[in-house]
Amino acid sequence: MAQMSPSETGKHAEDLFRQGLFCAESAVLAIAESQGSESGILPRAATGFCSGMARTCGTCGALSGAIMGLGLVLGRDNADGSVERTYEAVGKLIRRFEEEFGSTNCRGILDCDLGTPEGQAFFRENNLRELCARITGRAAGIASELVRETEDKGRQEC
Repeated sequence: MAQMSPSETGKHAEDLFRQGLFCAESAVLAIAESQGSESGILPRAATGFCSGMARTCGTCGALSGAIMGLGLVLGRDNADGSVERTYEAVGKLIRRFEEEFGSTNCRGILDCDLGTPEGQAFFRENNLRELCARITGRAAGIASELVRETEDKGRQEC
């Protein structure tokens, strides 16, 4: 897959989630594939970030996966490289995500504790998996938009 639009990237992340990958896995893989890069190691590296950091009610896995995706595309590859463009894009992602979903934490978004049997039952009974699919798609889409904005800004500065 090569160069997808932000909306296509979001849709791809939703599709990956609906096919069985979880939030962080789907987001990072969709962003990587949107740039023409594929690696089976990406979902593996993202697994612990899913379900609010392994069901600990932490940062939403979709957001974590999108941050990893930004790092893959915009991050530095040596100690001499600058972190500024990545940090700027991640800051924008977090702000946009929180504005849209009201929280950056899994528990704050889903209103349940996935680390408990009761929370997992609530998740299933209220079909929150579908909400998570949409959130995953949106997080990947926002990250993809930010990649484009950052690349456009870089071209304008040249």
